[in-house]
Amino acid sequence: MIPQSTIDRIVDAANIVDVVSDYVTLRRAGASYKGLCPFHDDKTPSFSVSPARGVCKCFSCGKGGNSVHFIMEMEQMSYVEALKHLAKKYGIPVEEEEMTDEQRQRMNERESMFAVNEWAAKYFSQTMMNNQDGRAIGLAYFRSRGFRDDIIAKFRLGFCLDSPDAMSKEAKAKGYNEKYLVDTGLCVKRDNGTIYDRFRGRAMFPWVAVNGKVVAFGGRVLDSRTKGVNQKYVNSPDSLIYHKANELYGIFQAKKQIAKEDMVYMVEGYTDVLAMHQCGIENVVANSGTALNEAQIHLLHRFTNNITLLYDGDEAGIHAATRSTDMLLAEGMNVKILLLPDGDDPDSFSRKHNAQEFKEYVAAHQTDFILFKTNLLLKDAQRDPIKRAQLTEDIVKSIAVIPDEIIRSTYVHECAEILNMDKAILMRGANKNRAAILENMKKEAQRERERAERQTLSITLPRDGEGTPSGEQGNMSPTEVQPPISTPEDDAFSSLTSEQTPNIPNGSLPIMGEMSYGQRGSERFIGLERLMMTLITRYGEQIIEGKDENNEPTQTTLAEYVQGDLDYDGIALRSPLYAKMLELVCQHVHDEGFIASKFLLNNQDENISREAADLVSDRYQLSKGNQMEKTEEELKVDYLSRLLLDYKNAVIEEELKQCNADLTRPEVIADTDLMLDTMRRIKELGEIQRQLAKLLGDRVVAK
Repeated sequence: MIPQSTIDRIVDAANIVDVVSDYVTLRRAGASYKGLCPFHDDKTPSFSVSPARGVCKCFSCGKGGNSVHFIMEMEQMSYVEALKHLAKKYGIPVEEEEMTDEQRQRMNERESMFAVNEWAAKYFSQTMMNNQDGRAIGLAYFRSRGFRDDIIAKFRLGFCLDSPDAMSKEAKAKGYNEKYLVDTGLCVKRDNGTIYDRFRGRAMFPWVAVNGKVVAFGGRVLDSRTKGVNQKYVNSPDSLIYHKANELYGIFQAKKQIAKEDMVYMVEGYTDVLAMHQCGIENVVANSGTALNEAQIHLLHRFTNNITLLYDGDEAGIHAATRSTDMLLAEGMNVKILLLPDGDDPDSFSRKHNAQEFKEYVAAHQTDFILFKTNLLLKDAQRDPIKRAQLTEDIVKSIAVIPDEIIRSTYVHECAEILNMDKAILMRGANKNRAAILENMKKEAQRERERAERQTLSITLPRDGEGTPSGEQGNMSPTEVQPPISTPEDDAFSSLTSEQTPNIPNGSLPIMGEMSYGQRGSERFIGLERLMMTLITRYGEQIIEGKDENNEPTQTTLAEYVQGDLDYDGIALRSPLYAKMLELVCQHVHDEGFIASKFLLNNQDENISREAADLVSDRYQLSKGNQMEKTEEELKVDYLSRLLLDYKNAVIEEELKQCNADLTRPEVIADTDLMLDTMRRIKELGEIQRQLAKLLGDRVVAK
């Protein structure tokens, strides 16, 4: 386990803007930064990063947290893995406390697979540079292609010896488990249980993910074996850490330049990427033989909206340029096409020109995709009216997926001129297709909102009679508490609009005694508890002033004020998570330098740290209304007092309902004493409720 002091150092050092910027292009928006959410298909920037609070949050899908939570989501890491990742990034040594045998057994497989791949990349590189066969075959191949040593080192190229098990034997000698050699795809297991090296005799191209970790390898057959071979390249199979459909070759080496130039070149193969880097063009990635998909587009869209598809000028290149482009357009990408002269691919063309000449050629010859497609299909259709009709429908559908109305209109106008057709006809067709697309998007957005609401409002509740989670979900009913006013994420604090309320001293209400309400929490309770915990997370350590039962002035922390008020009336929070958070804050609130938000955000309990991150990133604030003469401190106390009154009123209402229901039960009706006790309790609760009504401004009425 990692000591809490080390966790605090890591989280304090991990600047949230710096961490997120490795994955998302951020732009300043006031005191915050915004970008496209990396966790869902984001069309407009909904991902906000607050450097002041050290948290990030998507206000569309609901995901976010501090720097540790962000890395956990992006890299699918455990909490400990994410901490170690950040510790390495910021040069913080991690000395773990001794683990139990059980904890050792739970060591995450992902970490082991990354470690094996990292070792393998170094092994292949060292083999190529230091082994006689490696230099004679592997290094000779790369140099024959014209690649300089700095490019070879930059992309960590290597060579796997032409031996069935040279690599695997060395790996096992270094202590790496055979299981992970197989799980990563470095080795293949035979039917008899033995293993052999998958990439033997091949030039090696490591796949480095956007975070800099080696996730897979590509291997190319060399020498005479390439003649007549159907599959010159072999790639690692999909695994726990690698899905080819989600990766782009060269993204790690290209991401900074893509963001800087706000444009990316898309090519097909490994050597195309290497050659363009050597030419001086670094904002280039390859999909390496797979059709471009939404996950890859989403990855690119984090860094830029502009893409140029760079392919050979032959029939295969034309086909590659036209496939999957509707997805690029639908994602709001500005798509350009460049077909190189016959006989040239990006590799050969870039070796003939320097970076400036290459860019000048691109600027002079690239064309918008819609115009490229129109000219291409028009050429195929010639004078055939059926083909022309099909061509028109195909182009109109491509135009319809473009989100920007002005761009759609521009393309319709230009296509109408090229096709010599009435612009109005094309516009009607585009609008009809667009309407269908928008309807589908609307339905999907509604489904996404419902999923996000369930994720955001989901809270762990106890099962009846138990202390374990029920998974029941809840949210705040707008008929019970006034709705929040949406404001920027970095407002002073989050809560709901309230009227001016009296400062209710601790223990000012009649003692309610032990409440007999059931264990199942309602939406109202969860909403109110969330609001109380928001204030506790943000301001739990702050001192507030009140009065005791003798009307004497007192000072206490905000967290203790809440705990004391609930304890006085015999009330416990319904959510085990919130109850635990409040208890921990009260236990440590007098520790030297204690800050509630930092304590909860850095807590080793992942559920606590995630919930704290969500609470501090809530984008609602207290509306001061006509209370502008009051300080923020006074408003916090007033609002918190009102929340506690609302919560107590909810408790009373629930028990009243239960008592009224009891009066209809046969066993109560048959027992006169039990009936009288229940009626006396109803009267007592009604009196308490009327007192609450006065304190709440007569909003509550007896039922």
